[in-house]
Amino acid sequence: MNRSSRLALILMVALLACMAGAPLWGASDSSKTMKRRQQGILTGMPFMANVAPRTFVDDLGRKTYLAKVPKRIVSLAPSITEMLFAIGAGESVVGVTEFCNYPPEALDKPKVGYAQPNLEALLALQPELVVAPKSFLRVDLLERLEQLKIPVFLFDPKSVEDILAHIQLLGRMVGRVPESIKVTERIRKRITALSEQLSGRPRPVLLFVLNTDPLITVGPGSYIHQLIELAGARNAAEQAAMPYPRLNIEEVLRQNPEFLLFPAGQFEGIPQAEQDQWRRWTSLEAVKRNQFIQVDSDVLNRPGPRVIDALEALVTILHPDVVQPARQEE
Repeated sequence: MNRSSRLALILMVALLACMAGAPLWGASDSSKTMKRRQQGILTGMPFMANVAPRTFVDDLGRKTYLAKVPKRIVSLAPSITEMLFAIGAGESVVGVTEFCNYPPEALDKPKVGYAQPNLEALLALQPELVVAPKSFLRVDLLERLEQLKIPVFLFDPKSVEDILAHIQLLGRMVGRVPESIKVTERIRKRITALSEQLSGRPRPVLLFVLNTDPLITVGPGSYIHQLIELAGARNAAEQAAMPYPRLNIEEVLRQNPEFLLFPAGQFEGIPQAEQDQWRRWTSLEAVKRNQFIQVDSDVLNRPGPRVIDALEALVTILHPDVVQPARQEE
């Protein structure tokens, strides 16, 4: 994918709001500049009190009542698809997006588009529930589905904690509570084991290059910013005022990151030619040490059950002696 095509995809995403709530496991905590590369950042909110047992509240504050456990679910985001399969609800998924490529079973599901879901194809699947990211669903499509009495539940995550909360929320919605608890407990255990071993270690400065021209990265309010901190590093954009800020090269040189992190993948990767352009900044520590690192964008950019894999991939690079003991403790 060339630079102009990739940037066009990025410009489709609406800017997510700043992260709210308390930091997780000791970690510290435009507008339409990112659509594709940020596509994975989309979950929901924890259970709210004082609502009926089968009533669920999404991130827009909309109440959805499910009279029975839905058996025909359409997922409009790769991360949502991964969550549903992880909790054992894959058989209930009747439709997914064209980018839902994990687990492999998702590839066999009917496709309904992505940022522009095909309404006719979606309705033909006779869904009992549609789960979608807030920033991707068109207002006209949402209104049409509501007119047809098809429940639509919207996710809009801002932290790693949101991801875990929404895995359990989906578990309640689709009748997979024990499975969802098992998934989240496993993730929490692995994060805790890593955090204990990373405590007190030096924290190298890392810059995540989400896009090169313009230079877009992640800041506070993005769950990837939180992952960087959980991985025992300091985000070069930690002082940014928004989750996905643009940086100028002067600020990058001032922060002098020791690592440059690039997403790698079929849909959202940074081409090698663009990565090599950074070598002209010979004063950067990352350039001096040749510390250009890559993480699978499907794992890093999707706020689903593989968030722990993204974290462990970062720790493996930043603190290579930590990950294996943490896995043994699992």
